[in-house]
Amino acid sequence: MVTPPSWSHLPVNKSTALALSLAAALAACASPATSQPPARAAQGQAMVAAANPMAVEAGLKVLRAGGTAVDAAVAVQATLGLVEPQSSGLGGGAFLTFYDAKTKQVTAYNGRETAPAGATPQLFYGDDGKLMNRGAAILSGRSTGAPGAVAMLHMAQTAHGKLAWKDLFGEAERLADQGFPAPLRMANAANGRGGQAQTPDAVAYFTKPDGTRIKPGDTVKNPAYAATVRKIAAEGPKAILEGPIAEAIVAKVREGANPGTLSLADLKAYKPQASAALCRPYRVYIVCTPPAPSGGPAVLEGLGLLERTDIAKHPNSVEGWYLFSQASRLMYADRDRYMGDPDFVKVPTDGLLDRAYLDERAKLIGPTAAATVTAGQPKGAPALARDNTQEVSGTTHFVIVDKWGNVVSMTTTVESTFGSGRMVHGFFLNNQLTDFSFAPVNGDGMPAANAVGPGKRPRSSMAPAIVLDKNRNFVAAVGSPGGPSILAYNLKALVGLLDWKLPVQEAINLPNLIAGGSFYAAEVDKFSPELRAGLEAKGVKMSSGFGAEGSGLHGIEVTPQGLRGGADPRREGVAKAP
Repeated sequence: MVTPPSWSHLPVNKSTALALSLAAALAACASPATSQPPARAAQGQAMVAAANPMAVEAGLKVLRAGGTAVDAAVAVQATLGLVEPQSSGLGGGAFLTFYDAKTKQVTAYNGRETAPAGATPQLFYGDDGKLMNRGAAILSGRSTGAPGAVAMLHMAQTAHGKLAWKDLFGEAERLADQGFPAPLRMANAANGRGGQAQTPDAVAYFTKPDGTRIKPGDTVKNPAYAATVRKIAAEGPKAILEGPIAEAIVAKVREGANPGTLSLADLKAYKPQASAALCRPYRVYIVCTPPAPSGGPAVLEGLGLLERTDIAKHPNSVEGWYLFSQASRLMYADRDRYMGDPDFVKVPTDGLLDRAYLDERAKLIGPTAAATVTAGQPKGAPALARDNTQEVSGTTHFVIVDKWGNVVSMTTTVESTFGSGRMVHGFFLNNQLTDFSFAPVNGDGMPAANAVGPGKRPRSSMAPAIVLDKNRNFVAAVGSPGGPSILAYNLKALVGLLDWKLPVQEAINLPNLIAGGSFYAAEVDKFSPELRAGLEAKGVKMSSGFGAEGSGLHGIEVTPQGLRGGADPRREGVAKAP
């Protein structure tokens, strides 16, 4: 076993720099000095890495106009919601991690959707007393929570923006009004077999005058979306949380069988959250993510387990991937049992990341894979059982660095592809409430941490990460979509960057391997025959297909030559400087 650095426990500082009233302790972690800090980005360098070139260009235009990373994030999200509606949008939620280059503090913004006041633990039970079919639940009005992405971005931009909010939506408005070429992924999703692509709203939006569905490259116009972003530009988040658009949202979720209870009061009451990021050391670095209910604590636990191995000595090898897979299994077992909304359930984050606990959990990684993996018993853990939460695709990630060195790492989602398949005013509504455990208790009668509750935020795997050196200088930022596989995708990229010393693009390009309790899902064909045979000899038999969307990793790192970006070739993104 490898002994991690003795500075693993990092005390929390107080922050006085934020304009918003974040309670004391917004600072993430103090750290000792180092005599030779890694390379730092020169003043004036900037970059955007996102899943669609049109969204990247929207962000770059804001940066060229003197905007900050958060200013650019508003423009990127507004554009992604138009050109990548299968993944995120105005009707969805997000987590954002922000690095302030001046104060060297990292703040986490939580724009996760909330369940309506009328939601009960039996939300996804039918009139017959049985659990609803998952597909029917997604398409129903019950699946939609109060959207949070716009309100969260407004909170962050108020604190960290330089440009006027009203000036950040011009590119999204222009593309929606004048039209844009349908991206390949959007067109493929629109022609897919998923239920959301077959809803009346989706059919109306994606069908051309000749009765055929859109194809890649076809011009798509969305004047309703243009009108909505104009209204958001003028009024802020009130534009969709109050007034006519809010009324349309409420009416839409109450249509059809299994209507939802989302109300105007629920929308008006929505509040994003801001807090200190959750930061922990990893070797000579500090890795920061949002706290629960995001996937951040799980990714940090995965790193903590790997820190107790010699994975750094085994780049892209049988032993390296074996260690990665076994740490992943332990990480998922704990996440599946203990993670939920900390405003409603006790989440033992400190216990899961405790040095002694990680020491003991890491000892479970033997020379060959154990047949089964179960959750541990960290300090402060309540009596809970593994729940039956099932996350699905419909998410995207982007990273932005501005010329002052501020950084945004943001993962944003509508949950499933095209969310619930229901549209209002040019955008799709989320089906985020199906990220809750459908059953409030499990077969043994124990409660699920991620059970439905009024006002509660569902558990998420989204874990936008920012990496610092021990002097709290920016090193890298990375994140991914992918449903529950996000945890493995992010962990892979961080190992590739920090342990295997790969350029960010090469770390992103590494094959994906998702190791759960009893399965090893992977991009099998991207592993060499020698790697596959070696892993199988150690008990890791990989199979293709894992019920989640592929990765969409995007990242930016600092090098001696300047910023270097990476975009996942599995999507359509790019990383560009202004």
